[in-house]
Amino acid sequence: MKLNRTVLREQIKEELIARLLSGEYAPGERLVETQLAREFGTSQAPVREALRELELLRFVESEPFRGARVREVTLEELLEIYPVRAALEELAARLAAARLGGAIGAFEKEFEAMKEAAGAGDLHELVRHDVSFHRLIVESSGNRTLKEVWDSLRIGARTIITVVKTDIDLHELAEMHRPLLDALEEKDPEKAGAALRWHFTAFEKMMKGARPE
Repeated sequence: MKLNRTVLREQIKEELIARLLSGEYAPGERLVETQLAREFGTSQAPVREALRELELLRFVESEPFRGARVREVTLEELLEIYPVRAALEELAARLAAARLGGAIGAFEKEFEAMKEAAGAGDLHELVRHDVSFHRLIVESSGNRTLKEVWDSLRIGARTIITVVKTDIDLHELAEMHRPLLDALEEKDPEKAGAALRWHFTAFEKMMKGARPE
C-alpha cells in the first residue's frame, strides 16, 4: 500500500486503527516495524511513530527487545474519553459563544469542508476538518489551560476510532455539527453548551449501539 508521504504517519496510524478495530489484528499479535514498512512502502520511521502513538492511546503495548503487540481494548475504554471531552468542550463552547460575537466564518468553512468530504466518502479528510472545527471552539474560548488539556487528549486519533467503531454515516457525522454552528452564530452561551453536550451524548449512544434522540 503506497501512501501520500505528506500525511504518511497519520495515514499509517489510521489504517492500523481500522485493522485493530475490525479484528484483523488479534490481541497479543506482534506488529513488526520492518514488515509494516515494507507493506506501506516507506521507511521504518513513520511506522515507529504511528506505533508510538497507538501505544499512548493504549491500543498496543511495547516490550523491550520484543517490539509492539496488540492490546485488547474494551468498549468501556473507548467510551471514557467522551465525558471528559464533553466537560472540556462544553465550557469552551460557552466561552467561545460569548467571545466570538457571532463571527463564525472559520467554523462555516470547516463545516462545509466536512460536508464535501462526506460527499466524497473521504473519512480522513472529514475527520481532519471535524477536529479542526472542535479545535476552533477550544481556541476561541481564550482559555490556554483548557487548550493544553484538550491537546493532550490526541483528539484526531480518538475521533477516527469513534467513526470506525460506530460505522456512522459520514453525512450524519457532518450534520451533527450544525447545532453547534447555529448556537455560536446566535451568541448564546447556554445554547452552545447544550449543543456541545448533545453532540457527545449522541456519540456515546452510537458507540453503545443506540441512535441519538
